[in-house]
Parts: sequence; structure tokens; C-alpha cells
Amino acid sequence: MTPGLAEYVAAGLFALAIAHTFSTRIFERLAHLRPAHAGLFHLLGEVEAVFGFWAMLLVAALFAIKGPAAALEYVDGRNFTEPLFVFAVMVVAGTRPVLDTATTLVRRAARLLPLPGAAGFCLLTLTLAPLLGSLITEPAAMTLAALMLSDRVFARGASLRLRYAMLGALFVNVSIGGTLTPFAAPPVLMVAGVWGWDFGFMLASFGWKAALAVAVNAAGATLLFGRELAAMEQGGAAATRPPVPAGLVAAHLGFLAGIVVFAHHPALFLGLFLFFLGVAQAYRRHQDRLILREGLLVAFFLAGLVVLGGMQGWWLEPLLLRLDEGQVFFGAAALTAFTDNAALTYLGSLVPGLSAPFQYALVAGAVTGGGLTVIANAPNPAGLAILRGHFPDDAVHPLGLLLAALPPTAVAAAAFLLL
Repeated sequence: MTPGLAEYVAAGLFALAIAHTFSTRIFERLAHLRPAHAGLFHLLGEVEAVFGFWAMLLVAALFAIKGPAAALEYVDGRNFTEPLFVFAVMVVAGTRPVLDTATTLVRRAARLLPLPGAAGFCLLTLTLAPLLGSLITEPAAMTLAALMLSDRVFARGASLRLRYAMLGALFVNVSIGGTLTPFAAPPVLMVAGVWGWDFGFMLASFGWKAALAVAVNAAGATLLFGRELAAMEQGGAAATRPPVPAGLVAAHLGFLAGIVVFAHHPALFLGLFLFFLGVAQAYRRHQDRLILREGLLVAFFLAGLVVLGGMQGWWLEPLLLRLDEGQVFFGAAALTAFTDNAALTYLGSLVPGLSAPFQYALVAGAVTGGGLTVIANAPNPAGLAILRGHFPDDAVHPLGLLLAALPPTAVAAAAFLLL
């Protein structure tokens, strides 16, 4: 397409939004320096609010450039199913019945490992939760893993280096751990139907390689900080409070399963979610605070990415297709750091006649780079919303995340390229 003024404005706002994600700590400091406007600065310091804020500016610009009809047509043409789904699945997966069940199972399994303290729990959480994402979807897996690590590792005096290492390994493992099936990872979902990738193909081409890389990354992060993890006490919130009745656990797992099954039908999964809210209210004594605020912020972030990203194809697609089969893996991994990896694979799915090696390299590169930044993979904002309170100024430094994610990203790249 030939870009016009609107496309150039959209690209500029997209660049400013990316720069804003690297600058959130500045706004947090301004909130302390300028108490009269602290609320506004705190809002601008929320990473999850960044893309939503700039998306609203884009819509306002479209009203001015193209007129109300064209602007409304563009917004109405965006698909907001994923932000709505992530909101619903985050809230349900983060409830006490679901979280305590998952934590108890992992804790019992960790006792079978000859690892002291929290080392076994950390190893299994970083391995099993991301792989489980191939069944319950990546956002649900990210929510469970982040909450479990928050309670069992991050809240127990973990060093800053350990917190960044866990975050980097978690983001990368969730990004690649959803590739055992064709429906759980957003970048795979975008192309699976178009290219005919079924369960057998995903397991043979991606799944076993991803599982091996996930295990290596989890073991590496655990061994690197083994002494610190070993010194952490056993237990956690799930081990000290009374168990949730089995019937209520089954009901919550049923709600979670139903939302996952109908993930592409918002009328159905939102209906189940509203029913879930009624059940949660009826049994408040068995609930912790629902993570509604965190879920809404993540949905706002992803919705903003949908609006802003929808007008970046005019420069992304030519840049991507300029690469050959040998370059596209690294090109996709690098571009993923600056845009959602599902957007890259979606653009690839629109191009007819791509060779099978090009298709594989594009998707493999997109999922490999999914842990490098907050915006690289749709579930990352969910993990960030849960864990960022454990970092200075309630903010994760983008460079710190990038450096922490580079080693597990290299492991994933080696698995997909060499095996």
C-alpha cells in the first residue's frame, strides 16, 4: 500500500509508544516530584497503560485527518477478542482455588526432587507452567506462574538479579512453551489454519524442541541462583491457609476450561466470566482479591496494541519479506522486540506462496524473541502486572529485562535452529 498522512502519524505514535515503555520510571519519579499531578504521572508510569494512551491519540488523529466515519470504521474493524480473553482468563486463573491447586501440586512434586528450599519449586514452575500453556493458553499459564513465583520466590527477599533472571526465563519459556499445540500461542494461532499446521505438525516441528529449551532454561536459572533459592524457607500462602472445598475448586477449573475452549467466541467466554463473578461473590470467604485491576490494565495495553499495530503493516510487511529464508528467523526475533510477535506471523499468513522453511523460520523466530520486551508477546503484560510490584519504583527496567532474557532466548534459538 502507499502510505498517507494517517499511516505516517500512526508510525510516529507507535514509535513514541515504544519509547514511552522504556521511560515509565521517569513518570514515576515525576509523580513524587510533582504531587499536584501525581495521579496523571502514575497513570503514565503504568506500562500497561502506555499503548492504550497512544492508541487514543491515534484515534483522535484519525478523526482529524480522515473524519469521524473513517476513524470509527477503522476502530470497529479491529478485533479485540484477544484483549477480552486475556482479561477473563487472567482473573479466573488468578483466583485462590485455581492458584492453590496448582501451587500444591507443584510443591508436592518438588518434594520428590533432591533440591533444597525453593529450588525445586522454582524449577518445576518455570518448566511445567509454560508447557501447560499449550493446553490452557499462554495468558493463563503466565498468570499462574507469575502468581506462584510472586508468593514463593519474589516475596521472600529475592535479590534483584534473581528477580530479573526469573522474569526473563519466565517470559521466554511461556513464549515458546505454547508451541506444542496449534491454538495456544497467538503467533502460531495466526498461521495454523492458513498453513495447515495441526497437532502432529506442531509436536514434530516445534513442540519437542520447545519442551527441551524450556527445561534447559528452567534448570539454568535454578542452578545459577541455587544457593539463594536453597536458603528460602518452604511454605507460602497456599500452605498456611485452609483448603478450598473440592466442589468449588472443580467449579473454578470448569470456568477456566470453558473460557479457554471458547477463547475465540467472546459472547460465550464473557458470559461464562460473568457467571464466574457471581460464584466468586457468593463464596468470598474462599477468595483472595480478584485481580480485576491488573486484568483491565493488561486488556487496555493489548487493545492499544491492536489499534496502533493495525496501521503498521505498510512498513513491517516489506521489511519482513525482504529477508530470505536464512535471515527471517533472526529478523523476526529482532522485530518481535518492537512489536507483538502475533502481528508478524499474521502479516506472513497474508502472503501467498511462502516456502515451508520460510514459514517455519518466521514462526520460530517470532516465538523465540517473545521474551525480550514487554510488548513482544501478548501474555508478557500479564506477568509484568503481577510481578512489577517486587521491583524498585514498581517498574521493570526494559534493559534489565532484555539482558535477563538474552540467555534463555539464545537457548531457544539453538533448539529451533540446530535440532
